[in-house]
Amino acid sequence: MTQRERLYKLKQVFDGGGCASPARLQQMLEVSISTLKRDIALLRDRMNAPIVWDSERGGWRLDPSTVGAQIELPGLWLSAEEIHALLTMQHLLSMLDKGGMLGRYIDPWMARLAKHLDGGLPADAEVARRIRVQTVGARRVELPQFQSLGSALLRRRRAVIRYHGRSSNHETEREVSPQRLVHYRDNWYLDAWCHLRDDLRSFAVDAIHAVHVLDRAAKDVEEDELDAELGAGYGIFAGDRVQWATLRFSAERARWVAAETWHRDQRSRFDDEGRYLLEVPFTNPTELAMDILRHLPEVEVLGPPGLDREVRDRVRKATERWRAG
Repeated sequence: MTQRERLYKLKQVFDGGGCASPARLQQMLEVSISTLKRDIALLRDRMNAPIVWDSERGGWRLDPSTVGAQIELPGLWLSAEEIHALLTMQHLLSMLDKGGMLGRYIDPWMARLAKHLDGGLPADAEVARRIRVQTVGARRVELPQFQSLGSALLRRRRAVIRYHGRSSNHETEREVSPQRLVHYRDNWYLDAWCHLRDDLRSFAVDAIHAVHVLDRAAKDVEEDELDAELGAGYGIFAGDRVQWATLRFSAERARWVAAETWHRDQRSRFDDEGRYLLEVPFTNPTELAMDILRHLPEVEVLGPPGLDREVRDRVRKATERWRAG
């Protein structure tokens, strides 16, 4: 067991409350008493964990005078996924308008995240400069709209929104029951019951130009129904019927694509020539077609025929425009 694993186990024991004897901890960690003492000293002296020795009970525990205390392991001990999560939180907070309702909370949150990432690292580690979360294609969200949607969502109230549909280039006013906010590919979307369409819809938050929260209870939709309707197919766009796309990537491109997750229900395998066959469910071909185009000419659409026609039509139109220009 590595030291990192031992520290995580010690954190879990002490965060759970109670008093842990040396014998119990030695058995759990499979270490000598000297190694155990070094690990506890590291948590207490370098990571500021409020661990004290209880002579009456013969063990270590968190200082009872520190109400609600928990051990916070520094960035050095975080996994890649945890580091990405913290940096993403840091990035999202930095994008918020500090003059808004959340302004007085942003700086303390940022400071705490920075401390959590930097704690225990060398003074010259410069986490914020050395590790970055880059966003591509993020669209600006107006804070007042975001705040109002968040308020309606958490208070379970309906809202009237003014929404600009980019595909039709028309603006409509709709009464919606917010169900959840989704951060997807660096942009925010609102999953909601649309009372105008009498159906579930996903709205790009940056295309919502005004929000008026109503004093009327929102219609609640079960999580399973939300996932079945809005999460059954590939991407953020909803559709009426789930179909399965079968894509075949060249052996060269397979080195990258085989490591990617396109959809939680995807199926995949390699053929005898080392090509990668990927099957993903989709309801609306828009986003899937765009992602397929990114991999041309190293990908083929084996089915269904409608998706193949969609991709070929996009390539044909692009070629015609280039030739015309």
